[in-house]
Amino acid sequence: MTGTTRSSSGLDDRRKRLLFRCWHRGTREMDLILGRFADAEIGNLSDDELTQLETLLDLNDPDLYAAIAADKALLADVTGALFARIKAYPLADGGV
Repeated sequence: MTGTTRSSSGLDDRRKRLLFRCWHRGTREMDLILGRFADAEIGNLSDDELTQLETLLDLNDPDLYAAIAADKALLADVTGALFARIKAYPLADGGV
């Protein structure tokens, strides 16, 4: 898989930007983790969840990847319910 499988048509501008940002992180591992999650969930996220996703996307890749893959601690304001959903989201190929 090389990128998004979801069309951005029908999405508002905020969701389109977030979908793009999820697939263009800077490291392939985070592209796959966040991109696949966004493909599946971006259309269903609430405004609050979109804000949480924006906050997560502002973190640097090594810290975010370590928090997802190796349980490195992040600040409490970014480790809410959406972070838990991303962390628990199954990858199609069984992992990164």
